[in-house]
Amino acid sequence: MVFSSFAFLLIFFPVHLAAYLLVPEKFKNPVLLASSLIFYAWGGPRYVLLICFEALASWFFALRIESSEGTMRRVWLIGELVCLLGLLGYFKYWTWILTNTHNLFGAPADIPQIVLPIGISFYTFQLISYVVDVYRGTIAAQRNYGKLLLYCSLFHQCIAGPIVRYETVAHEIEHRHASERDLYEGVRRFSIGLAKKCVLANACASVCDSVLPIGSPSLATQVMSGYWLGMLFYALQIYLDFSAYSDMAIGMGRMIGFHYLENFDHPYQCSSVQDFWRRWHISLSSFFRDYVYIPLGGSRCSDVCLIASQLRV
Repeated sequence: MVFSSFAFLLIFFPVHLAAYLLVPEKFKNPVLLASSLIFYAWGGPRYVLLICFEALASWFFALRIESSEGTMRRVWLIGELVCLLGLLGYFKYWTWILTNTHNLFGAPADIPQIVLPIGISFYTFQLISYVVDVYRGTIAAQRNYGKLLLYCSLFHQCIAGPIVRYETVAHEIEHRHASERDLYEGVRRFSIGLAKKCVLANACASVCDSVLPIGSPSLATQVMSGYWLGMLFYALQIYLDFSAYSDMAIGMGRMIGFHYLENFDHPYQCSSVQDFWRRWHISLSSFFRDYVYIPLGGSRCSDVCLIASQLRV
């Protein structure tokens, strides 16, 4: 269920927002958690168990890290990384690995088709950042499993981000208030994102598909100016798609009192490649910078480390 679908716009989100605004303060988090789990169940009920398990594992490992000393803290952190990255690798790459093994060696004979759970990269990265921050001592471990599950399952940002760090919403999970101004700004930001997706991004996609029809014999006869035009509209489509979903996520969060950080800062106005990555999908770039690139040594690491730090979802 995408944010621009009729099912979301006309059924899911109005019902969720009405229920959230009408219930007493103590029931707002349970309503938000229920809505988020229903959103995930829409794309595959069994995968709700996956996000619940990952949250449970992270809740457990974070508590063990906080209560341990010395080497055991690192052991629990490694356990968290093996668990979550192992699951992410299985769902994203296991079929690809088996396909290549089959092509090279003829085995295995049967290759399972694994469906990628919605948002697995984003909530996995969020939970890893949470546990690593507990390990570093920058935040305290959340002792309420339900609140940690709420943090990682917020449906606002599960499709395309932003990756929300626990420290930025920890207070708002416990105590938040949405004023009339917040509701207005949230609706306005959501509407801008929806228009950006439905009007601009979809129009750019149509032009791109017309100019560069992938898989069609006419692609080979396209003139050079057509290739350049297609690439231009494809670049616009990618930016508008990603930034539109971030706008809608930020808007929906603002409606109920969450203040997510900005995720795009006019990346095509950049002055260099480095500046581009500072402006493009800021939450994802900063995640790899703070949790991969710098821990591996930053500018002092090897070329292999540098390449690994630049990987994207």
